[in-house]
Amino acid sequence: MTTPVLEDIDADFARPDRNVIDRLAKLPAANIGDAMDRLGIADSAIQAIWPGARLAGPAFTVWTRPGDNQGIHRALQVARPGDVIVVSGGGDESRALLGELIGERAINLGLAGFALDGAARDAEALAEIGMPVFARAITPAGPYKNGPSRLGTPISFGGVPVLPGDVIIGDSDGVIVIPREQAANVADAAEAVFADETSRRAAIIAARH
Repeated sequence: MTTPVLEDIDADFARPDRNVIDRLAKLPAANIGDAMDRLGIADSAIQAIWPGARLAGPAFTVWTRPGDNQGIHRALQVARPGDVIVVSGGGDESRALLGELIGERAINLGLAGFALDGAARDAEALAEIGMPVFARAITPAGPYKNGPSRLGTPISFGGVPVLPGDVIIGDSDGVIVIPREQAANVADAAEAVFADETSRRAAIIAARH
């Protein structure tokens, strides 16, 4: 099978305004999920591999054979600063798709992080360098690098469809996918949910005293 050349990858897909992403990044994923009628929430098994990790950015999609990270290496050559590399890896937990070395490269490239429907490794080292990684599992076993892989295509991630440029938000509750064309409206709705919850929380606290 012939591996697609990088020249065939369209990295010029539309991305949401940075202001919209910044607004969403300030909100809990739970509030965003409520604003989206609880849709777009990835499988709960996909979680931050180190405490406090947060994701916010447009999706650069990778579809790869389970346990193989050729596609991630290719994505690092064309993804743009601020992107989140989102990998459809078949939910495989037997081989880590990335670790500290790829994390270091991603920091140098200004990437926002990784969301893997697969496994990762080097959790402590990734925490030390501050590279956000969300994954289905952690394992010391390394990946294959043979392919095949596809970049910049629609994928399924944790049971949720993801298109290039969709907004990926991750926090301590998990990962949520926001369709790009809905991002601004979702930000408005999620901010309203957050404001309402903040008001109700203040009223509950006040009632204690």
